[in-house]
Amino acid sequence: MYKTINDFDLNGKIVLLRADLNVPVMDGHVTDTTRIDRLKPTIALLRDKGAKTLILSHFGRPKGAADPAFSLAFLTPVLARQWDVPVAFADDCIGESAQQAAENLENGGFALLENVRFHPGEETNDPAFARELAAPGALYINDAFSAAHRAHASTEGLAHILPAAAGLLMEAELKALGDALESPRRPLMAIVGGAKISTKLDVLNNLVKKVDYLCLGGGMANTFLYAQNVEIGRSLCEKDMASQARTIMETAEQAGCRIILPVDRVVVDEIRENAPYEIAERDDMPANREAIDIGPATLAMLDDILDTCKTVLWNGPMGVFEVKPFDKGTNELAQAVARRTKAGTLTSVAGGGDTVSALENAGVAGDFSYISTAGGAFLEWLEGKTLPGVAALDPRNKKAA
Repeated sequence: MYKTINDFDLNGKIVLLRADLNVPVMDGHVTDTTRIDRLKPTIALLRDKGAKTLILSHFGRPKGAADPAFSLAFLTPVLARQWDVPVAFADDCIGESAQQAAENLENGGFALLENVRFHPGEETNDPAFARELAAPGALYINDAFSAAHRAHASTEGLAHILPAAAGLLMEAELKALGDALESPRRPLMAIVGGAKISTKLDVLNNLVKKVDYLCLGGGMANTFLYAQNVEIGRSLCEKDMASQARTIMETAEQAGCRIILPVDRVVVDEIRENAPYEIAERDDMPANREAIDIGPATLAMLDDILDTCKTVLWNGPMGVFEVKPFDKGTNELAQAVARRTKAGTLTSVAGGGDTVSALENAGVAGDFSYISTAGGAFLEWLEGKTLPGVAALDPRNKKAA
């Protein structure tokens, strides 16, 4: 069991806060502040409790060397605006720069340290580098669930050197995900979409042992249909993965999990905005066309099943949601989940990859019970893997520094 930020007296203490500020940027401007905004409750608590906070984060892939293109310096005014607190900047995350930044802080103050990936010891989880990171601090708070699948110095190593705790965002992520998969209200449906099953084999193999319904969409649904000798035409499909798909179906049957595949599909000659389309029943797919969305009969079937469910896990779109009007299947299914969530009959948790974009496109991102900030970490959690950054917070796993 891990400790949380509320378990410590923070007044006057120098806190090392691991955040995930690896945000999308275009032309020097942050295009999505979600990860920054989700950290605000932790920032407010640290301020109110009088902590002196040094913020650690990575940004991009600078390959273990200082690179101005990956500097975090541009973020300080964005953080100050979104968090409503002044944020200083230090041009290194270790050594004299970090120490001086700590000494300059007043109670309730914040300083952002330079990109931890400017040092090769970060990604190799070098104990000596972790000790340098830890040097100014009295307490380590990990609030970066989205980086918790990495065993790096700032996500895992620090927890073995300093007293460690989960931040409010980390705590919320772990509770939501635990409630959804480890101790859910049942029946539990997992909705999994995306292009390929090869990238989600471990996810699917784990989910069929834990959920009551597994709804598949996107290109991966075509692979499962192909494995059942259903015509898929020119649709995106991994034909070489058919045997793995059949194995997953066998595992699901043994575990009592029902796999739900489209019973009708939206088919086109070419993928483009407002392309002419038809609805093809499961066994009437034209060999010269491609399926790019689930059809109305599939949506009606899923709507009926959702009426029986208590929990939904969502990862990935049902079709080519980026091209209108072929976002209809994803949109309507997401709206059906959102309606039940708002009515209090369903707990809904989503995350990973294109999922947030798809739910925002559907206009329901604010209506799910919980949307994870994580991509890779969310998928590895769905795979049933132990996340190093989470495991290290458990005092029982503490190693000698």
